[in-house]
Amino acid sequence: MTSAAVEILGLGLGILGWVGVILACGLPMWQVSAFIDVNIVVAQTIWEGLWMNCVVQSTGQMQCKVYDSILALTPEVQAGRALTVIVALLGLVALMVTVVGAQCTNCVRPGKMKSRIVIVGGAIYILCGVLVLVPLCWFANIVISDFYDPTVPPSQKREMGAALYIGWAATALLLFGGCLICCCSCSQRDETSFPVKYSAPRRPTSNGDYDKKNYV
Repeated sequence: MTSAAVEILGLGLGILGWVGVILACGLPMWQVSAFIDVNIVVAQTIWEGLWMNCVVQSTGQMQCKVYDSILALTPEVQAGRALTVIVALLGLVALMVTVVGAQCTNCVRPGKMKSRIVIVGGAIYILCGVLVLVPLCWFANIVISDFYDPTVPPSQKREMGAALYIGWAATALLLFGGCLICCCSCSQRDETSFPVKYSAPRRPTSNGDYDKKNYV
């Protein structure tokens, strides 16, 4: 597979990861109700996300409410909001930078500068993956700690929702895509570097003149 194809593959994975982060940010299923009571039949399911919480009735009816106050939110929700929004903006910047420096575009003349631009785009994708990993692991740690805490009532115990798994998948795509972009750009820069000049030693012939094959 050529470096251009690897670069396009990395860009595609980065875009999928960016879309996954936006999807995980908007979904209200970061924490869901944990059914650990003896009663299997439940009347409602509670979803809690970064922007709203929803109550799903057993009949299929769903009611959602946006959080009223930002300052009243827990620290993990505030951090999750901030980091996911930052990642969404950085993902757009990474997309623009990578497209400008990609081999399939002519925005910048081929050379070392073009490779460096692509490396910057891949590094931004990797940074996005690291940043979005913070709120995901934070939420997962809180959910697991509360689930096994005997002092927490069973009605308040939660489980990890689908948004966390989507976010982890998006993180993997961002990290893998960014690494592919950086690796193929580094190899491209090595290939386009100037070769080392070599000049053959000039040896005189039997008649005293230098051999003409030594001249280019």
